[in-house]
Amino acid sequence: MEKTALVCGAGGFIGNHLVTRLVHEGFNVTGVDLVYPEYNETDAHDFIIGDLRSQVVCDMLFTRHYDEVYQLAADMGGAGYIFTGLHDADIIHNSALINLNVIERCVRVGVGKVFFSSSACVYNLNNQLEPDNPRCDEASAIPAYPDSDYGWEKLFSERLYLAYNRNYDIPIAIARFHNIFGPRGAWNNGKEKAPAAICRKVAEPTDHIEIWGDGKQTRSFLYIDECLDGVRRLMDSDFMEPVNIGSDEMISIDDLARVVMNIAGVEKEIKHIDGPLGVRGRSSDNELVYEKLKWKPTSKLYDGMAILYKWIEQEIE
Repeated sequence: MEKTALVCGAGGFIGNHLVTRLVHEGFNVTGVDLVYPEYNETDAHDFIIGDLRSQVVCDMLFTRHYDEVYQLAADMGGAGYIFTGLHDADIIHNSALINLNVIERCVRVGVGKVFFSSSACVYNLNNQLEPDNPRCDEASAIPAYPDSDYGWEKLFSERLYLAYNRNYDIPIAIARFHNIFGPRGAWNNGKEKAPAAICRKVAEPTDHIEIWGDGKQTRSFLYIDECLDGVRRLMDSDFMEPVNIGSDEMISIDDLARVVMNIAGVEKEIKHIDGPLGVRGRSSDNELVYEKLKWKPTSKLYDGMAILYKWIEQEIE
């Protein structure tokens, strides 16, 4: 019998790719979001334009059983959106309300399993003060001190799903994503993240690119296909505690810019300017996810960035 899946946030970058992956795996997929995907036609069998903050919309969606529900809908963006402090109230209110609505309906209709997309932003700021030595193992999220209200909301929602699992016996999966990137995501609307923003800056006809801060801040970046491999393996497992899904290939933002310039075959001056930064260092600790799921990334950052750069170059043209 054909399995059914609901993808909340199906118009977003990861949700859009996830819909395609599930359809290819034989699921009958319903997608829901405020908007359709921006860069391609959705592969969902049914796509509903709706606001998951609305009780009416959620009641309409959850009139039947789903084998799997993927909850990726959130108010989010890159550093220019999350770390300015201008959107904190909306981020907390909107995302928390969505999660409260979704998990309650999942219990009400008895879904098979629900996935929640958390974030590496839940990790303690004090453990990420050094570019070369961050601590991001899953246990280090407590005691809690996230670097943003986006991270605080994600941590709260993790507790929400864990509590519903304990009290209502609903199967769950929680992934803490670390900087997922690839084609078909934001690159020029103020919500883009570092890989897409740098690709755009390198592709534009200028003699320099601007980097926020001193460029020594570090991150790790995971290509979208690898992310979906981890998500699907997590959903097929019995593990129900939060787990990192990310790359442990850490790189500075300046070096990421140099990688993209190498891909593009150009040289540009890097100019450092003031801007929102987040933590100084962050990389995925993959010890637990390998222990529990035998999953680890296999592709190199360079290869994924080459695909992303080619896509953004085409978008600009």
